Amino acid sequence: MPLPQNFDAIIQEAWERARTVPGYIGELEFRALGLLAAGAPQQGVTVEIGSFKGKSTVALASIAARCGLGPVISIDPHTAPSVTDPMLGGQPSSFDDFLTTLRTTGIESQVEVHRAPSKDVAVGWNRPIRLLWIDGDHTYAGAKQDFELFSPHLVEGAIVALHDTLHEFEGPIRVFVEDILGSDRFGPAGFFHTIGWAQYRPNDGAHFRSERQRLGRRAAKLIPFVARGREVKGLSKLHYKIRRALVPHAVLSPAEWSARITPGLP
Repeated sequence: MPLPQNFDAIIQEAWERARTVPGYIGELEFRALGLLAAGAPQQGVTVEIGSFKGKSTVALASIAARCGLGPVISIDPHTAPSVTDPMLGGQPSSFDDFLTTLRTTGIESQVEVHRAPSKDVAVGWNRPIRLLWIDGDHTYAGAKQDFELFSPHLVEGAIVALHDTLHEFEGPIRVFVEDILGSDRFGPAGFFHTIGWAQYRPNDGAHFRSERQRLGRRAAKLIPFVARGREVKGLSKLHYKIRRALVPHAVLSPAEWSARITPGLP
């Protein structure tokens, strides 16, 4: 949908609420996520896989509330069963802190909370999705499963975004390169800092094939560094950083973003 004219004010207000919330998304990516959320179609719900203590949830729910959109579906078991999950610092769960964030930032009524693994929530799922934000298990098996479980429910024009595609994890970058940039079901695509994003365009995605392939060739060169969950260190880490710098990942302005995607899709 077209961005609201007061988008900058909306996302600034959201950031002021979220800036002190513990989390692994900085201000630049927070604002980028808000941009993706605001530009997705009105139809459908926003699905967030991996909420931790709610920092990114504030961005998504603030946009939804101010733009009159459907609920944000937060999916997270709030435990640490995966080697790629955030450290809890001795806490048994992030759930109490997450609920505190919802309450203190005023977004509680906009968020539908599912304290469960994504595969459990996906059972019987039939709700259309406008934005799919994947920030859960960063292993290849985990990210692949999240994408495959929920992407069949994307509405035309929906946005898919994966966090940490340009960080040292195998899952997000492989899924983004292989399943999104390599698929004609998707149209415009790119990186906002470490967020990989694409617009679901099943009817005309082939028109964007060359653009996606150019981006995919650069991004694919990062996969061997992180394959099979290996740790990137030493000289390999230096080479990884050089390769990553060659992947375009600037965050677009609202005007540039609006020019990249097709608003108004159902």
